[in-house]
Amino acid sequence: MRPRHRPRRRLFVAVALVACAVAATACGTANGSSGSNGKLQVVAAENFWGSLAAQLGGDRVQVTSIITNPDTDPHDYEPTAADARLIATARLVIENGIGYDPWADRLVAANAGGGPGVLTVGDLLGIAPGGNPHQWYSPTSVERVVAAISAEYGKLDPDHASYYAAQKDHLETVSLSAYHHLVDQIRSSYGGVAVGASESIFAPMAAALGLNLITPEAFLDAVSEGADPSPADKATAEEQIRTHAIRVFVDNGQNATPDVQRLLDQARTAGIPVVCVTGTLVPATASFQDWQVRELQSLASALAAAGA
Repeated sequence: MRPRHRPRRRLFVAVALVACAVAATACGTANGSSGSNGKLQVVAAENFWGSLAAQLGGDRVQVTSIITNPDTDPHDYEPTAADARLIATARLVIENGIGYDPWADRLVAANAGGGPGVLTVGDLLGIAPGGNPHQWYSPTSVERVVAAISAEYGKLDPDHASYYAAQKDHLETVSLSAYHHLVDQIRSSYGGVAVGASESIFAPMAAALGLNLITPEAFLDAVSEGADPSPADKATAEEQIRTHAIRVFVDNGQNATPDVQRLLDQARTAGIPVVCVTGTLVPATASFQDWQVRELQSLASALAAAGA
């Protein structure tokens, strides 16, 4: 992802959204109806939640994700008129919150005449802006979001509540089984091992895996928010690499900065394995579980290679 220190530009689509909402209402498709295909229309601000929402909905729900391009930074995304139309006609909007995608909330708020139902992950988890927004990297948070989406489907389409319950059961026990197995395996085999990271995106997963993420928290947060880490934090991160205090370094490949590149170069020179994670699905067509399993497998291999 691109650095995030650029000034936020104002959102200019509110008027377009209102116009879209009014037009959709006139056609009988806005605020509480299904699409022309008879499916629940759901919009996810980001495709990692969209992937889970689509699997939970099966053939009764149509999910459209707005952020799908791996090069797009959700913090700075500027919605289009097409995004406004999607939200104006949706039954449910799933947004991350926690300061990650404020444009999504503004699109919903600008909707004339009520608007769709909204599931905000940050609100669900009780995490306010300023907290770590990367909760799709927390297996526990993922479980809670899965349950909440399924419950919303049951409320919106009660005649098929049993279908959504079955979809949820299949996702949890079959589709996500390799994901949960790897989390358990890494925690059991490598719990307590010291690792470093380029930014805070990895912090929730590190905690779930029992890894000791020792890069200064202020450094992780600064890079995540597009700010400059302090000289002291830079020096600490470099010293941890130079002295092999960390066994593996985890990098968000979508957020390259000069400070991070310097750490990557130093880690490779020191022979410390580097593992790449990303903020959105890579490739964009991947499922949530395939994406996460691939990253966890890379991490497990790196920890093994490091003799952790």
